[in-house]
Amino acid sequence: MQPTPEIQQALRGAELRVTRQRAAVLAAVLARPHADTDTVLRAVRDELPGVSHQAVYDSLHTLTGAGLVRRIQPAGSVARYEARTGDNHHHVVCRSCGSVADIDCAVGAAPCLTPSEDHGFVIDEAEVVFWGTCGACGAARTT
Repeated sequence: MQPTPEIQQALRGAELRVTRQRAAVLAAVLARPHADTDTVLRAVRDELPGVSHQAVYDSLHTLTGAGLVRRIQPAGSVARYEARTGDNHHHVVCRSCGSVADIDCAVGAAPCLTPSEDHGFVIDEAEVVFWGTCGACGAARTT
């Protein structure tokens, strides 16, 4: 399957060479926000059955470095990937099933949180993870 024009444009816009592996990995992340590496690998192998685990890892690393993909790793969780980048949003994680959802920044532009002390750092991003129980897990507990 050929990469879509949007994916080709995104890769070229990040000054990356368009390869089938990179395009398939980016498409998998776009279609599955907060996917872990194994989920991305399975999705890519649906398109490219012979792709290696290492090729997917390398593509995720390259896409992350280019700013097309964001890597998050909530405490106690495996790394997850999303294509929503550059907007300083946050995440909520279910303590029971591990599902992850986006939460827009509560106030203002990035960074949306102002620390009491910056210790001389020029802060350009704030990361907040909210923890709780998702609706499905909450409903399962009450039945």
